[in-house]
Amino acid sequence: MNREITIYDIARELDVSPSTVSRALKNNKLISHSTRKLILDKAAEMGYRHNSFASNLRKQKSHTIGVLLHDLNSNFITAVLAGIENVTTKEGYDIIIAHSANDFEKEIANANNLFHKRVDGLIASLTDTSNDLEHFKIFFEKNIPVIFFDRVNENSDQTHVIIDNCRCGYLATKHLIDQGCKRIAILTADLTQNVFFQRHRGYADALFDAGIAYHEDLVLEKDLREESGLEAALEILQMNPLPDGLFITNDFVAAVCMHELKRNGINIPGDIAVVGFNNESISKIVEPQLTTINYPGKSMGEISARNLIDHLKNVSVITSTNRITVKSDLIIRESSLKKDL
Repeated sequence: MNREITIYDIARELDVSPSTVSRALKNNKLISHSTRKLILDKAAEMGYRHNSFASNLRKQKSHTIGVLLHDLNSNFITAVLAGIENVTTKEGYDIIIAHSANDFEKEIANANNLFHKRVDGLIASLTDTSNDLEHFKIFFEKNIPVIFFDRVNENSDQTHVIIDNCRCGYLATKHLIDQGCKRIAILTADLTQNVFFQRHRGYADALFDAGIAYHEDLVLEKDLREESGLEAALEILQMNPLPDGLFITNDFVAAVCMHELKRNGINIPGDIAVVGFNNESISKIVEPQLTTINYPGKSMGEISARNLIDHLKNVSVITSTNRITVKSDLIIRESSLKKDL
């Protein structure tokens, strides 16, 4: 069986001391250029790999950050990961990604696994059913910093990186009202989740401020899958009168719903103006292009990683009341522009 090549193997081959090999591999200038080159060439020839894990353990640091995600199948999460990696790579940290698949039991198992992998810090987005943070206590008790983003526990005082979902829901609904819509439906997910509760609250507040009555039958609460977009479209087609505005809290579901409405003779935006959420790639491909809320995933990832690493480097302190709100705005496209018809 092949085994890992060590500095002692290289030292024996070259008849030098292990400490000389170690210094050369670290590019120590106390070792002459010719000796360093000789040792580096021999290390490459023998297939030596630096055991950074063992080295980091001796320093009580793994230079690894855990990233715990509720989902992997979205452009938003891809953008968040790109932002995290952009910062961690520059700072010399590796990341370990764990995926809960929106399953609370998997989230608990993944949190424990990342803890035992000795990550220096954790960035996490919670599942729909994460009602408490008990499974993160092992991190808190060891003073391992944790930053939560996007899907967070609103009742906790841990550090959050979020957008103002209430404001965004308000902006989306007010835009439809400004386009002359009077009967606005909302298609959203489980309202016990902080993200969707806040978007719905913004929707309700915008209706109230405009003097438009709130109707429970215009609130369609579903999981945000392709089938949900089809189901919602069929329910909307049965409404009498039809809504003249529709706020859908996910772009992919909005695209599916719009397609089905159009297939059944509904003109968008003429009959129903539509606003989505997330600024996913599909929002620019669907016809008409979708008005949406920009959800800056890359910025959210960069801010989360930067705050975590600054804390690890003692540049800043993560406090229990730290809440970071990332700016997010409405992007207006053709799907909602009734007044430009």
